Amino acid sequence: MIEITKNDYDQIEDKMKKAISNLQENLNAIRAGRANPHVLDRITVDYYGSPSPLQAVANIQVPEARMITLAPWDPSMLKEIERAIQASDLGITPSNDGKIIRLAFPILTEERRKELAKQVKTYGEETKVAVRNIRRDFIEKMRSANKKKELTDDSLKEYEEKVQKITDKFTKEIDSVCDNKEKELMEI
Repeated sequence: MIEITKNDYDQIEDKMKKAISNLQENLNAIRAGRANPHVLDRITVDYYGSPSPLQAVANIQVPEARMITLAPWDPSMLKEIERAIQASDLGITPSNDGKIIRLAFPILTEERRKELAKQVKTYGEETKVAVRNIRRDFIEKMRSANKKKELTDDSLKEYEEKVQKITDKFTKEIDSVCDNKEKELMEI
């Protein structure tokens, strides 16, 4: 007989937490009306032949609510950093004064806010699908064990209910995270 332990449930929760962590990363990359240094997390710059994150080649600061400044450790990297930002999907044109790069974040239009809110919903749905797939894989494994008579019907039902409760908990968390991001996007 197969016996499901707390460790098995912990593994399921860990996988679901990773899905939510991935959602958080995706949401951090969405540019709201405010300057958020996390929008630069995915941008890499060619630093002497190897792609490096901006955080590794420049000091990133937020001096004002709608501005980010980047001061490269190596002044010769200024043009390369500027090129990387322009090539990204950030949608902001950097201004360079020879020492630092400034990124001024314009106020978002209502239409752009709605577009970004739809994107947040899409990310949320993708994460819910990932969480449900984790649940489905576990339940399929248990049903297979039940067919092989390694698991009783009552135990199968109990495990399915426990995994469903875990799934429901994470689905609510996903909704909460997405709702908070939508509120942030919609406030002027």
